[in-house]
Amino acid sequence: MSLPHPPLPPPFILRLQTLFGPARCHTNPADCWAYGYDNSKRHALPQAVVFATEHDEILDLVRCCNEYSVPLTVRGRGTGTTGATTPVQGGVVLTLERMDKLLEFSPDNRYAVVQPGLTNQALQEAVAPAGFFWPPDPTSAAFCSIGGNLAYNSAGPRAVKYGTPRDNTLGLRAITGAGAEIRCGVFTTKGVVGYDLTRLLIGSEGTLAIITAATLKLTPKPEAKRTLRAVYRDVASAAQAIAAVMAQPVVPCALEFIDGNALVLADRHTPLGLPAGAQALLMIEVDGLQAGLEAAEARIGQAARNAGLLELRAAATASEAEALWMVRKALSPALRQVAPGKINEDVVVPVTELPALIAGLNALSRRHDIAIVNFGHAGNGNIHVNLLLDPAQPGQQARAEQCLDEVFDLVLKLRGTLSGEHGVGLVKREYVGRELDGASLSLMRAIKAQFDPNGILNPGKMFPGMTNPP
Repeated sequence: MSLPHPPLPPPFILRLQTLFGPARCHTNPADCWAYGYDNSKRHALPQAVVFATEHDEILDLVRCCNEYSVPLTVRGRGTGTTGATTPVQGGVVLTLERMDKLLEFSPDNRYAVVQPGLTNQALQEAVAPAGFFWPPDPTSAAFCSIGGNLAYNSAGPRAVKYGTPRDNTLGLRAITGAGAEIRCGVFTTKGVVGYDLTRLLIGSEGTLAIITAATLKLTPKPEAKRTLRAVYRDVASAAQAIAAVMAQPVVPCALEFIDGNALVLADRHTPLGLPAGAQALLMIEVDGLQAGLEAAEARIGQAARNAGLLELRAAATASEAEALWMVRKALSPALRQVAPGKINEDVVVPVTELPALIAGLNALSRRHDIAIVNFGHAGNGNIHVNLLLDPAQPGQQARAEQCLDEVFDLVLKLRGTLSGEHGVGLVKREYVGRELDGASLSLMRAIKAQFDPNGILNPGKMFPGMTNPP
């Protein structure tokens, strides 16, 4: 529950109503309630919610919020898991869900210009008939928006081969927190004029500027795909296979890891037919030209074999491959049912440190009596660490928080990073100082002040101690 905030000035409310009209401007708490949280389940009631449909409306809104010193939090579809769109200081929530147009599609130049509210899946469906796709593919692709993908730099399984949104975005149109219109980046695949503001804004979680359009780099769809399932007797053997697969010339388009604890839960959801003693599973997908795919699959399979391998098999049909992926995608929501108060983190470590990470997590699980389930994008060491708990159980929440504290220490000790694609938001804000040095944090705060001098954009996020505008 959020603390009470000073009421919005009546002239400011009148400006909002004039700008957006009664159908797209809400100030009744009952109408605003649903826009106060994301998938982190953290909630703070906004004082107003507005629905933008065009760039100029957002420009006027930002300038109005600066004039009246009103906090402004931007959101897409609310699928984030770190509380980054929770309006902790009240003010206005600007939702971009109605800015969902494909503005331009240039197959010959391999780009698409989109509004931020377009869902990832809608984009994929729009460009697929011409033989293209946009590589980022979060598990929530059917629901998450392109703007949200950019705000968090969310990538999904294909990042191991095709990269993240930072690698697949050519340029942006945006409005800074100061109310300045900017266009950054290019419409070409090469360009080196000026500082790279495009990559700076991607992953900034709406703290610097509001993206109103994005020029996305498209990739031709591969002719064919093959999906392999490799089962191992221990995590160390699976990690050895991951390193071997990533060291040979054929780069998989997905390399997913599921640990023994997660396998037990997945098997309850859909029987997997696993061999006895299975403690780790890799899902490996390879794509490319049909003519060379059999050889590529053989190279991947050879690299995946070691003394700990229990089973290696290829999906016989496209439907079998899809069934395997459905199990992987169902893991996170299934865990929410098992443990409604689960803590979901997405840490990253060097691939060679995966055995040490999983061993360390298992030790923390035993020490704090908190069940931990792990799965994720093994090809780049991005593991989703799920602490399963029921807040109603006495003492469990406190143990989980202490366990999480030690999880982050473990990750940093292994030369990892605290987030690969979920972002910082509120959940990880106070841990950021463990990963970034003081000089770097000072530079970042200075950048924030340059883009957003009055601190109106998404205040209280990203940096330790940022509970008030800078």
